[in-house]
Amino acid sequence: MKKAFVLLVLSHFASTVKHSMKYFFTESSGVPDFPEFVGVALVDEVQVGHCDSNIRRVEFKLDWVKKIVDDDPHLLEWHSQECITHHYFLKHFRESLKQRLNKTGDISIVQQMAGCEWDDETGEVVSFNQYSYDGEDFIALDLKTMTWIAPKPQAVLTKHKWDSERAQLNFIKIYLTEQIPEWLKKGLDYGKSFLLRTDLPKVSLLQKSPSSPVTCHATGFYPNAAMMFWRKGGEEHHEGVTLGEILPNNDGSFQTSVDLKAPGASEDWGSYECVFQLSGLKDDIVTKLDKAVIRTNWVSPSELSAGPVIGVVVGLLLLLALCIAGLFNWKRNNHGNGERCFCSSRSHFHSTVSAQMSD
Repeated sequence: MKKAFVLLVLSHFASTVKHSMKYFFTESSGVPDFPEFVGVALVDEVQVGHCDSNIRRVEFKLDWVKKIVDDDPHLLEWHSQECITHHYFLKHFRESLKQRLNKTGDISIVQQMAGCEWDDETGEVVSFNQYSYDGEDFIALDLKTMTWIAPKPQAVLTKHKWDSERAQLNFIKIYLTEQIPEWLKKGLDYGKSFLLRTDLPKVSLLQKSPSSPVTCHATGFYPNAAMMFWRKGGEEHHEGVTLGEILPNNDGSFQTSVDLKAPGASEDWGSYECVFQLSGLKDDIVTKLDKAVIRTNWVSPSELSAGPVIGVVVGLLLLLALCIAGLFNWKRNNHGNGERCFCSSRSHFHSTVSAQMSD
C-alpha cells in the first residue's frame, strides 16, 4: 500500500506544473526586535516584494519585478496602500480577538495567507484566503460557497459577521480569482528567464559520526518542484529514512535533504543510492552511498590522541638533533668542558617534554 502511494505521488509530481502567488501578512505585539506588521509576496515560493510597519512602503528587489512596476506604476502605489491598510485591519483584528478570547500575556500574533495556484497545463486556478491566531488556524474562506469556515467555536462570531458583509466578500472574490492570477501570469511572463529556469543541485553526503544517519543534501536547485529519496538494490527504500523539507536559499534557489539510518558494518553500502528528481529534468541525479565521499567533521579518538603524541615525538627529535649539533659545535670550538652544556640542554629537553605532555 505504501509503495503504491509513493508511485501515485511520483506520477502526480511528474505530470503537473503549478505556479503560485502568495501573500503572507503577520501582525504581532510583544515580539522583540520584530516589526509590528510584516508583509511579503512570493511567486513560485520566491520572495518578490516586502513591506513592514517600519518602512511603510513596498520594496521590490528583483530586476524583473522592478521592470513590471516601471511599466505599470499603479501596481507599486496599490501594493503600498494595501500594506498600510492590512496593517491597520490586522492590528484591529488582533486586538479584538485578544480581548474577546481573554488572552493573557504580552505576545499575540495574527497571520493571513492569501493567493492562488495556477496549473499552466489545465488552466485551473485554486485561490485561498485564511487566518491564524497565535499559531492556530482560526478562519478560512470557502470560495465555492463564498462563506467563511470556522474550525473552532471561538471563530463562529467572526464567521457570522464576515458572512454578512456581502460587498466585501464580492471584492475579495474578484481579488483572489481575477487580480492575483493576472499578476501571477504577468510575473511569469516578465520573470520567465528567472522563474522558468532549471538549476541543477549540488548533492553531498554528510554524516556527523559513524553511528549517525547519513544525510543526502541537495542545494542550489530550481524550481522547488523536487523529490528526494533513498533506493536500495534498485527499489525505493523507506526503513530508517527521514525526509526533510524543501527550504529557500538567499539567492532564490532551494535546498532539501533526506536522512538514512547508517547501514551496519556488514551491509553492502554500495547497494544504497540517493535519488534526486527535479521538475523539467529528464534524468534523475543518482548518488551512490560511498564511505569515501561522505563529508564529516568527526575525528576518531585515536586520531585525537595521536596528534599530541606525534607532536611530542617530533619535538623530541628536533630538540635532540639541535642538542647533538650544539654539542659537536661546542667541542670543536672549546675543546672540552662540554658536559655542563650537554646536561643543561638535556634538562631543558625534559622540561619541554613535560610541558607538552601536560598540555
